[in-house]
Amino acid sequence: MSATPWNHNIAYHPWVMRHAHGDVLDVGCGDGLLVRKLSATCASVTGIDPNVTATLPTIQSATFDNFSPDQLFDTIIFVASLHHMDTRCALIKAKNMLRPGGQILVVGLARNSSLMDWAISGALLPVVKISSYLHKETHDPNMRTAAPTLSLRDIRNIASDVLPG
Repeated sequence: MSATPWNHNIAYHPWVMRHAHGDVLDVGCGDGLLVRKLSATCASVTGIDPNVTATLPTIQSATFDNFSPDQLFDTIIFVASLHHMDTRCALIKAKNMLRPGGQILVVGLARNSSLMDWAISGALLPVVKISSYLHKETHDPNMRTAAPTLSLRDIRNIASDVLPG
């Protein structure tokens, strides 16, 4: 039997699962692991990814830019995918795809841009490395990666502008 996979994206699945509800859209769902988990607790789960590696009927090969759903969602999730897009455009589109009272959950990456950012990153690096070692981190060779271009301050400014409150 193979070991349960673990990486820093999967580490956030319990948090996402505690907050996701109703009809859910997982943007950048990759292999569909989170889609499968959420399917057990949510009304419906749709996953999209431009490089689909999963074979689930609820997962579509699409970028968020070209995705045109035929429904609104209660929860839209971006786990390490928002930084692959124009953040402002993606958040505006996501906001327009939400039902009233819906939520957007983001587990994201930000570029270090201040001394404080670098200090926090440096302080957390041992924790990250130890977590990777203890959990026997697995890397998916099919996972697309991109360096973040926006700082946390930039992201917060965009989010407060697009999603006030």
